[in-house]
Amino acid sequence: VLIEDVMRAIHLKSFDYRVLNLLLYQLRRMKVNDLHMEFLSVSEFLVEVSDDLFDYEDDVVENSFNILRMFVGIYGASKAPSMLAQCITEAEEKYVRLSKTLEENLSSYCWQRCEEATREGGKNSLHSFGTWHIPTVISDEDLYRLNITQN
Repeated sequence: VLIEDVMRAIHLKSFDYRVLNLLLYQLRRMKVNDLHMEFLSVSEFLVEVSDDLFDYEDDVVENSFNILRMFVGIYGASKAPSMLAQCITEAEEKYVRLSKTLEENLSSYCWQRCEEATREGGKNSLHSFGTWHIPTVISDEDLYRLNITQN
């Protein structure tokens, strides 16, 4: 598995949001704003990564696609968390950079919504993104699944 394939797959997980946004543009008879779509793509990516980190253990049990599992397969158990953290940091930086190019009211709304989502998730943080928790890597997934099914 290549990192490019993993990144493409995680972006494809949010295809339904992109379809809905494109549909909204069409229904409003507006030209698609590429900047908005790029910004939304970064936002969707961060949401998907957050969901995958939250669901990591369940995804191991179900043998489902999960970005952390894929990073472990590519980089190994010891390096995967730091590589994923670097990927998250780069996405957050892009989110900030793109948010500064949006219309002021839209940018303000996006940051406000980001802070609300962080609070709704039970996180208290000074940073709008909240804090990231990368779970402990499960090095032997087969053994982990066996232990779960036996208990």
